[in-house]
Amino acid sequence: MIKIFGKWKITEMEQWDLHFIDAQGLGYFEFKENNYGSFMFGYVEGEIDFRESESDKQLGIEYSWVGQDEMDEASGRGYFDLVSDDEIYGMFYFHQGDSSWVKAKRLK
Repeated sequence: MIKIFGKWKITEMEQWDLHFIDAQGLGYFEFKENNYGSFMFGYVEGEIDFRESESDKQLGIEYSWVGQDEMDEASGRGYFDLVSDDEIYGMFYFHQGDSSWVKAKRLK
């Protein structure tokens, strides 16, 4: 099993700056051992269902999510590659909408 479990602080996103990412509190992704998790950034939050994946010999996860964006129902998908034990990099997609790469660091 990959070492993705735990809470990760979003440090950078392609589409949104840190002021927006932390608008309602710490922008984060959290992954639990039951293959579920959650996330929040800006005015977007949701629940995650994830599975392990491997691309170009890089360990990671693929996920789908459901939640809300400014109180409107929203959903999407994405993935994260484990760059190191303390860093992940991936993509976040809104269903039929925006997308952004995401960098995050493990919270200790």
